[in-house]
Amino acid sequence: MKQYQLVRPGSIEGLTLIEVPKPGPGPGQALIRIRATSLNYRDLMMVTGIYGGQTRAGLVPLSDGAGEVEAVGPDTSRVKPGDRVCAIFSPDWLGGAVREGLVERALGGAIDGVLSEYVVVPEGALVHMPDHLSFEEAATLPCAAVTAWHSMVDYGRVKAGDSILTQGTGGVSIFALQFAKLLGARVIGTSSSDEKLRRARELGLDEAINYRNTPDWQEAVLSSTGGLGVDHVVEVGGAGTIARSLQAVRMGGTIGVIGVLTGRAEIDPTVILRRRVGLQGISVGSREMFESMNRAIAMHGMRPIIDRVFPFEQAQEAWHYLEGATHFGKIVIRL
Repeated sequence: MKQYQLVRPGSIEGLTLIEVPKPGPGPGQALIRIRATSLNYRDLMMVTGIYGGQTRAGLVPLSDGAGEVEAVGPDTSRVKPGDRVCAIFSPDWLGGAVREGLVERALGGAIDGVLSEYVVVPEGALVHMPDHLSFEEAATLPCAAVTAWHSMVDYGRVKAGDSILTQGTGGVSIFALQFAKLLGARVIGTSSSDEKLRRARELGLDEAINYRNTPDWQEAVLSSTGGLGVDHVVEVGGAGTIARSLQAVRMGGTIGVIGVLTGRAEIDPTVILRRRVGLQGISVGSREMFESMNRAIAMHGMRPIIDRVFPFEQAQEAWHYLEGATHFGKIVIRL
């Protein structure tokens, strides 16, 4: 079978398509024929070696994939041949609160990922796809969608009538917009592109702020919320934006800290104390969260937003496209 390995860590050109033996499932495992995978910004950081240090040679990249069960090993009961499934981001985090030992092993990082024609996965680390989704659509869910769901639902407790702030138009932010509209929340979004903001409005974005034209965008958020601030911020910018997010959130509001996309900054903790703001680091989520999210997606017939689909043989081009940061929604590789 064919799979990609990072033969030379540190650059996209180090991704190499090679032939390896097809694996077989052991007890409690399933052999998955991967049909589609998708990219996250983490995958670019992993390949280029800026995600917590140098990536190991031989890594099979990508955490997000969807496929069908081809075979199961002994003592396997959660899935059967023919089931359409996704693997969860952290195979050890099945439910409950995060704790030591649950998130250290993640696909496409500490352990091999899914950019391969076949992978073997423990049955407990699989979830069934929503029936109405294609493999390409389902492949976008394991990291970005679960992250947005964790931030807004499991942590932020966003409900109808609340307001949220999203940043940019990447995978997490677009999923956050879609989930917010399912929940009946009002969404304020920032981007440097008027065209991307226009497209986000078509998905239900209520208030659009171009941060290049409005560098003090937190003031625009406050103005849009009658001076109160939003109930929840999906913080994907990181150090370069979190200080402004702290000014844009209401007293007693919450910020799901997700991204590391921009800059460096110092945070004044007195702002957090004075406004009683809750901050939580969001590290994707558990299988339990994934399954809850999938029920909501199925109930509402929601479809992920895919920017572009690349063939398996053009994986390097998909990474370069991600690097260019022109995408709106998710980038998919079809096998």
